[in-house]
Amino acid sequence: MKRNLVEMVLSVTFGTAMALFILAGCGSADAAFVGIGGDETATEDTVAVTDSEEDTKEVIAVSSTELEAPYFERGVYVNYAEEAEDPDLTYFYVFDDEGAGYTADGEHEGIGLPFCCEQEGGIVKFSFGGMDAMGEEIFTVDAVENGAVKGHYDDGLELVFVPQADVDPESFDAENYVGKAIDNDYVYNDANGWSVKYDPASFEVNGGGPVTTFIYTGVSAGTNMITATYSVEKNAKETAEDLAKTWGADATVSEGNFPGTDDVTGYWVTLPITEEGSGLYMTAIVRDYMGGTLMFECTEHKSGNEFLDMEVSDALASIIDSINFTA
Repeated sequence: MKRNLVEMVLSVTFGTAMALFILAGCGSADAAFVGIGGDETATEDTVAVTDSEEDTKEVIAVSSTELEAPYFERGVYVNYAEEAEDPDLTYFYVFDDEGAGYTADGEHEGIGLPFCCEQEGGIVKFSFGGMDAMGEEIFTVDAVENGAVKGHYDDGLELVFVPQADVDPESFDAENYVGKAIDNDYVYNDANGWSVKYDPASFEVNGGGPVTTFIYTGVSAGTNMITATYSVEKNAKETAEDLAKTWGADATVSEGNFPGTDDVTGYWVTLPITEEGSGLYMTAIVRDYMGGTLMFECTEHKSGNEFLDMEVSDALASIIDSINFTA
């Protein structure tokens, strides 16, 4: 666990660990675990993980004063090995309160474990996966400075825990937090096994159920959005052909690779822009998926301003280009 708990539990899924945790409990009603927030988008005032690794390390200073519990308070702590020259700053301990929380990996969605803990006498007793589910791990606290904690597990490896300012553990999403700091993008993970990246400053996401919408919120003409729909009623080809009929005689259907895949056939439905009217332009991409169909439908309105229209098209295309499948 020591540097990174994931190394010890790669074969344990987060869902399994949660089940163990719920069954075993923390032994205290006050230490009940609150799971990862269901909101796929972290709050927009989320700050970067750190301004620099050097600044992060400098907040640690060995203290000669008596250490008083609790050492970890409610909040989110980024965790790394003190000896690391260029730490990734992607692994977190999320404390829902002083006695319970969970670990989270910003690079591997869904990997982590809930934990209970007892803080006293210069040590923190962690029980990962529920009380006694994986045994007790003893973390010795060596120093606490400005909220940052330095210490070690039994293997002696010095670890640093730095609290992240203004981050609510209830809505914290490690993957989005790291992604925001790196490339300004969040990740939407759908329950049906696909994900996309998007800029939270440019899109409003409405998820849940078989339909998810990504609505462009920047300056544009009319409504510009992507609607992702999972259905089990028809196969992809039938869905595409029926959609083309509803769009009218000008709509066409063609075949090509579905985005995010190398060998999956996608059916592209296109309705060209009309010379008169609102400037509506529509495209849909459909594939067979999990016994049904998955469709991404793009709705655009052209304003006639080339720069503005290109900015909107690029934003929508970036979502489609980022489609990734885990199912």
